[in-house]
Amino acid sequence: MYHIHCLNKISPKGTALLTDNYALTEDLQQAEGVLVRSAAMHDMTLPENLLAVARAGAGVNNIPLTDCAEHGIVVFNTPGANANSVMELALCGMLLSSRDVVGGINWVQSIKGSSEVARLVEKGKSQFAGHEIRHKNLGVIGLGAVGGPLANAARSLGMNVYGCDPFISIEAAWHLDSHIVRVNSRDEIYSQCDIISLHTPLLEDTKGMINAEAIAKMKDGVIILNFARDPLVDDDAMAAALASGKVARYVTDFPNEKTANMPGCIAIPHLGASTEESEDNCAKMAVQELMDYLENGNIKNSVNYPNCDMGVCRAEGRITLLHRNIPNSLGRFTAAIAGENINIDGLVNKSRGEYAYTMLDLDRHPSADVVEHLGQIEGVVKVRIIK
Repeated sequence: MYHIHCLNKISPKGTALLTDNYALTEDLQQAEGVLVRSAAMHDMTLPENLLAVARAGAGVNNIPLTDCAEHGIVVFNTPGANANSVMELALCGMLLSSRDVVGGINWVQSIKGSSEVARLVEKGKSQFAGHEIRHKNLGVIGLGAVGGPLANAARSLGMNVYGCDPFISIEAAWHLDSHIVRVNSRDEIYSQCDIISLHTPLLEDTKGMINAEAIAKMKDGVIILNFARDPLVDDDAMAAALASGKVARYVTDFPNEKTANMPGCIAIPHLGASTEESEDNCAKMAVQELMDYLENGNIKNSVNYPNCDMGVCRAEGRITLLHRNIPNSLGRFTAAIAGENINIDGLVNKSRGEYAYTMLDLDRHPSADVVEHLGQIEGVVKVRIIK
């Protein structure tokens, strides 16, 4: 029986997937698995028996990834589960920024007490005139789970779409509209596009990528959409560009002290994944990842250990090892098992930075002596008997 603790309210469509081998517990210290959305975990004392944390969402800034890795706690997220929700809001942001819908709505609220609302509307509506997006050039930086579908949707709306993603997967590329123009650098997006939408992860190369230098390469009156990560944009450079008119509108799903007070910025209160469907999808994926790891030892969509998948365990025995990425670790593991006259029927070993993961299918159930021997090998963080 595995015990699962929910640090946040998790969609019942996710927790309903838990079988009779699982029980929800209110006691964190009793849990082998944790489900979380936004709860801050950095200051928590995690139980020694905790095996995994599954984040029902993509961002994991609220989870102490390194500490978890050092204690053999695998952390999962759910990439793509909320992609359609974010894509739809990005499309909404594009329309809001092109037509000044927000300004018009706010103006109507300012005159709603008048007895001549209809006349004032007809007289004043011209100040909120905007532009159609049809035939405009859209640049999408990052063609993954959100950016790819957004590019396709924009093509369906009659836009000319340029995409930039040096790390695009083969699967993502197959799903792109054939008329999307793929460019090799962000500079080409900057110079060609009327609207630029950001859908890239936060990396050293992308942090502050929309800065004064980048904005100077853009068309006058460009619209910039950020539904990816707040630090991708230099707020001071954006404020200056909006004030000068170089940037017509900035739409962000990550309000902060600067953007919430920035003229020309449409700040949406982080609603990208805030749909019922998205929360259901994230919860279901998180629960499935957690169950597969606890029952079979498989790691899918981990952010602190490498992904490894040997399917449902059908061998007589299976051992998994979370360990540091030290040369010849695998040789030591196999030698320890061979010393007990156990045959290895299947093996997967992968690394990710400082850490690695090894899965071993055996021809018989491993003894306590084998487990103890493996646990004493240099660099081993945690040994689990799956079967």
